[in-house]
Parts: sequence; structure tokens; C-alpha cells
Amino acid sequence: MKPPILEMRTITKEFPGVKALNNVSFKVAEGEIHCLVGENGAGKSTLMKVLSGVYPHGSYSGEILFAGTPQRFMGIADSERAGIAIIYQELALVPDLTVYENIFIGHEIRKGFLVDWNETIRRANEMLAKVKLNVNPAATVRDLGVGKQQLVEIAKALSKDVKLLILDEPTAALNEDDSENLLALLRDLRDHGVTCIMISHKLKEVMAIADTITVLRDGQTICTLDVKADGVTEGMLIKHMVGREIDNVYPPREEHVLGEPVLELRGWSAVTPGSGRHILRDINLTVRRGEIVGLAGLMGSGRTELALSVFGNPDGFRLTGELYVKGTRCDLHGPEAAIRSGIAYVTEDRKGDGLILIQDVKQNISLANLRALAEGGVVNANREIKVANDYRTSLNIKTPSVEQRVGNLSGGNQQKVSLGKWLFVNPSLLILDEPTRGIDVGAKYEIYTIMNRLVQQGMSILMISSELPEVLGMSDRVYVVASGRIAGEMPIAEATQEKIMHLATN
Repeated sequence: MKPPILEMRTITKEFPGVKALNNVSFKVAEGEIHCLVGENGAGKSTLMKVLSGVYPHGSYSGEILFAGTPQRFMGIADSERAGIAIIYQELALVPDLTVYENIFIGHEIRKGFLVDWNETIRRANEMLAKVKLNVNPAATVRDLGVGKQQLVEIAKALSKDVKLLILDEPTAALNEDDSENLLALLRDLRDHGVTCIMISHKLKEVMAIADTITVLRDGQTICTLDVKADGVTEGMLIKHMVGREIDNVYPPREEHVLGEPVLELRGWSAVTPGSGRHILRDINLTVRRGEIVGLAGLMGSGRTELALSVFGNPDGFRLTGELYVKGTRCDLHGPEAAIRSGIAYVTEDRKGDGLILIQDVKQNISLANLRALAEGGVVNANREIKVANDYRTSLNIKTPSVEQRVGNLSGGNQQKVSLGKWLFVNPSLLILDEPTRGIDVGAKYEIYTIMNRLVQQGMSILMISSELPEVLGMSDRVYVVASGRIAGEMPIAEATQEKIMHLATN
């Protein structure tokens, strides 16, 4: 076996009210792809932040050895000088700068006191060739798709002579083709001597790419597995991650009779206000009481735009057609009107649009319905705490208290807070846009169980998802959106991944 390039010994890291890492030991062999898996809040990202110097030496206990030498990183610059680079799920690129400027930002190539732009562009082309990205280095980063931006981040890391590349959920925002390209690139980097650590919730990708896998649970190391030698399976990983067997990823739902239509769209179309481009054309759609309707389609097909057009049209599309809520035709001029009509929308971007990360759990949960807590125009703090604690219990939000900042919670628990915020408005129709993106299998199961409980109680759910197994596992009926149109509709008993993809791509 190859010698370890990295050893982390008995790492312990505490935050107020929580021990994020508890005597974690972790070892990575040189020239391998090592995957780090575990539920949200297991400590994966915290461990990597300790390694990269985001949490400096002295703020944790334990020892880091890199290439056999003890390390005391006081910041990211120290770890980068040692040959360690980390790429986060939220990319650290400057959108308005060029590709070559982003690749060498912070370590510019200089000739005397000036930046040598000719050499910068030449070296940028070398880095782009390494990551197999065929773009003009003078292109502005904001004009690139997410998949290409991810490759620019890797080129930026390679420009620093990286020996160990850490990627935190690198495929979370990528489509299937971009994900495959990225995984192929990581294999190629491994073959050329770059060691990789990848954090991912997508167990199929982990199984496809990992040489070894370490499982964390509740801030502790559970095991490290050699994929080939130990005969690792997805079921084995899930059991180690959650501490129990999950025989069925999608919990069974009790049979119940569907009720009257809660939402109807007839001839619904949307045009962007600036360009005049049609993004939705002649949509006819129905969601009944107690029903989960899946909305499938490729990225850019118009699924999110459809959700936003129903939720009070905050983007200001020019709308035509008819919208009915419980049989009554409505003109919803803004999200507030949609909320009053019984419609709630849980955004796909919980950090950017769904939550205020610097505020606490109770403030986020009460945010969309402050009037229900107000007395004489002032929010009743005791009632706000009670409501938040009720949702903390019913949604199993793991937090030391409802006064914990939401930004300190794991992704799965942030998603539950976002869900609680909209359940507090007591909607008839809940629109869920990518409800389990970036969360682990255990948290997904909890979200699915909550969804089943809500429809059993008579709520209706319109679920947008890019994960076809999720659409098939949770929906009663599915609509397929392609190029802003409804390409097909089918009961779930007749739906297959092949049928959905055929409709989505034709």
C-alpha cells in the first residue's frame, strides 16, 4: 500500500453548544481518490476546514501530518503553500473577471512590479488544457456555465502546484453530463499524481470513483473502507452513515383518497419582461388535494420559472392564461398575495433565497408569517419561541436551541428550517423546488417522511426534482417539462426513467 500523504490524528473541534469533531482520525494514501461521506452535520466540511487552515492551529486539538511533516496551518495561505487546495460547493470565483485573471488571482505572475499578462494567459491555457476545458481564457467567468466554472476552479488549484485537492460536493449543482466529465477529470488527475479528497452525498458517484472511503457520523470516525478489497456496497455505506438499515429510500405512504383540485393552470404562458422571450408556453396542469405531483425536466426547461410564476410572479414575467386556486380564478400580484391564497414556495437555493443565515432558527421560521405572532404591531417573542420549538420537534431540526444561527446548521437542518418557515403560513399547496439537493440519505428520508405526513393531512405538493429516482419514488403523478412546455403527463404507475428522459429531450 502507498504511504499516507495525509494523516489527521485525534482531531477535536468544538463550537458553542456542540462538539463538531470528536477525536477524528483520518488517513489518505498518496495518489488515491478518497471519499468522505456522512450525514449532514457529521463533521465532513469542518474536518476539511481544519485541514485547510480555515480553522487555524490552536482552535482545535489534535495533529496534522502532511507528507510526513507536522503542520500548523494558521490560514488558507499556509495550506496552499504546502500544496493543499480546497474547492467549496459555493465557488470562489469573481464573476466579472476573466478566466485567466481568476486562475491566477492572489498569486499573480509578475515581471518586476507589474503583472506579466502575456505569461499569465500562456500559463492559463496550460491549466485549461490540463482540465480539458476548451474556452477562451479572456472569457468572463459569469458567461460560463456552472460545469465550466467548476473546471476553472480546478485549473486555479492546479496553478498552485497542488499535491492534495479537496472538493466539497463538487457535483451538487451539475447536470449528469458535467458530473461525468468532472469525475473523469479526477481520475485523470489521480493518474498524474494528484491525490484527491471528495465530499459527496451522491453514493453512486462515490462508488464509481473512490479508491477508499471514510465514513463520519456525529463528529466521529466510524470506519475507513477499501472499495475493492472490502466489497463496499451502497447499503453498507448507508448503514455506517445513519447507524441503521434503510431498506427503502422512499418511505411507504398510506393509501388515501385524493380530493378536489387545489391548483389549476389553463393555457399558462410567461414571457421575460426584457427580451420578450417565451419561457413558458400553454401550460395546462392540475394538482389535487392530498397529491404529490412531480415536475421533471432538464435544467433550463422552465420548471423553476413555472413555480415562480405561480408564486406571485416575483420575477415580473408577462403572464397570460388562467390560474385557479381551489376552483377560484386568481390574479396573484406578488408572493404576499400567493401566500394569502394558500401557496408556499420552498426555493432550491436555501442559502441565497430561502433563509437569512445570520439570523437564528426562530426568526427564520416566523419570517413569512409575522402577523400571526404580532400583538399591537409588535412580535410576541414568547409565542415566536414556542412556534419555533414546535417545528423544531415536529421536523426533527437538530440544533442546540432555536436561538442558534441558521448559518451554523448543517444543510439538511437548514432545509428543515426552510420547510418550517413555509409550513407556518399553513398553505394548501406547497411547492418544493429541489427539496433534497445537497443533503444526505438520512436527512432525505426524513424530508420524504414529512412530505408523506403533509399530504396524508390533506396538503398538496408540487415537487420539482432533477433526481428521477426521487420523482418516481415520491410522486403520485408526474409532468415532464421541456423547452417551457408540458411534454407529457403520466400516473406514476406508468412512469419510468426512460419515458421521462425521452419526453424531456424531444
